[in-house]
Amino acid sequence: MANTTIASEPAPVAFLDRLDGALLLRDPERRRLVEILAQRPDSASGLAERLGETRQRLNYHLRALEEAGVLELQEERRRGNCTERVLRPAAAGFVLDPGLAGGLPAPADAGDRASAGFLLTVFARAVGELGRLCRRAASERKRLATVGIESRVLLARPADMEAFVSDLTAAIAQVVARHHDAGAGARPFRVLAAAYPEPAGDGTTRTTGWSA
Repeated sequence: MANTTIASEPAPVAFLDRLDGALLLRDPERRRLVEILAQRPDSASGLAERLGETRQRLNYHLRALEEAGVLELQEERRRGNCTERVLRPAAAGFVLDPGLAGGLPAPADAGDRASAGFLLTVFARAVGELGRLCRRAASERKRLATVGIESRVLLARPADMEAFVSDLTAAIAQVVARHHDAGAGARPFRVLAAAYPEPAGDGTTRTTGWSA
């Protein structure tokens, strides 16, 4: 039996909406196995030789990771009288469904849209919706129609933020009005726009002397 390649290139990002997958990635030993397989895909036997562990013990962890969608089969290959299953991470990175922590509240009303809580709620909803849409599109072998725009703006004073928000709101309203076809067959798309303080290189928040 010749080696059989099962999977194409891994996805850049995988969406995990199962609690077992999230918990498995929190386990240091299992996360280490995922990192090792990201460097070089391997079978339970191959990993056992590389790490000095028993094949049975590693196979237990690998099976759990595969069932949770963290690992996937890359190929099957012959080794002596056995067929080895070579595994690799299902993606270069993983995004967890925010809904795993419990039900998400609906976005707040217009009066709270300047709050960080509103922004977190909107982003969490977007991550969950987009993750499920991506999974469905992949299962149907379809391309999901999306667009992403990211930029940055430098604001020196609170008044600058107010002017920026006013200009941005007006610009988006104009664009939406030009492309809002309510006719039969029109497909709705969510449009998000947001701004928040850019973190410093070490992950802390930049100190600007004021907050919006």
